[in-house]
Amino acid sequence: MNATAQTVAAAPHALVIEGVGRRFGALHAVRDVTIKVAEGERRAILGANGAGKTTLFNLVAGDLPPSQGRILMFGRDVTGLPVEKRVRDGLRRTYQTSLMFGGLTVRQSLFLAVRGVSGGRMSIARPASRLAQMETGDRLAERLRLTGVLDSLCSTLSHGERRQLELAMALAGEPRLLLLDEPAAGLSPREREMLLKLLLELPRAITLVMIEHDMDIALRAVDQVSVMHNGRLVAEGTPREIENDRTVHDIYMGKHVS
Repeated sequence: MNATAQTVAAAPHALVIEGVGRRFGALHAVRDVTIKVAEGERRAILGANGAGKTTLFNLVAGDLPPSQGRILMFGRDVTGLPVEKRVRDGLRRTYQTSLMFGGLTVRQSLFLAVRGVSGGRMSIARPASRLAQMETGDRLAERLRLTGVLDSLCSTLSHGERRQLELAMALAGEPRLLLLDEPAAGLSPREREMLLKLLLELPRAITLVMIEHDMDIALRAVDQVSVMHNGRLVAEGTPREIENDRTVHDIYMGKHVS
């Protein structure tokens, strides 16, 4: 175990998913899942389509209430809290499908993201406050390699640039816990390498949990991996342990796993 992994292992928990389940009528989408993520950790949640990964993210983010179990962020039980209160506690997320306004520019989108998580966001912004928020958005653009498209409409961005913008918007307000839902989906090999570089550059003050189908990206970006199948947690370990896990190989080869 390297020094970074040892530090993460000794850290308090940023996220505890404890015995969580979610039913949709007769469908049991998530079944009694328990996952503990240390502060500063990078965690991937892997699994085939229909494994329950995005439903689990929706439970953590507050988009759905769990049918059972509880969720804690930084020691606080947030199971019954709405999305906006979890955001104020430092949670941000991206979605599988892009959620941005095509008629806005990149600069305008970043300004709104910064404005949306700032204190007093419902008041009429003073010019100085507005300028500071615009400058913060510009710094996010620089950090995510978007400076060259700041004045471009979102509708004109490439798929890779849209993914970079989503990540930049999620980083507004210095989040403590970041959930990324398939950030590499649809990216070219060059764009995937860019994404990996951006993820590796994230400060350890941010705890990262990501759903990803691209195992190469996921296993290179994280410290620990949780694998789901049919709504259950079926394997956990380091990237190397998961690479060598027979159950995981069977899942990705389409073999029956009970």
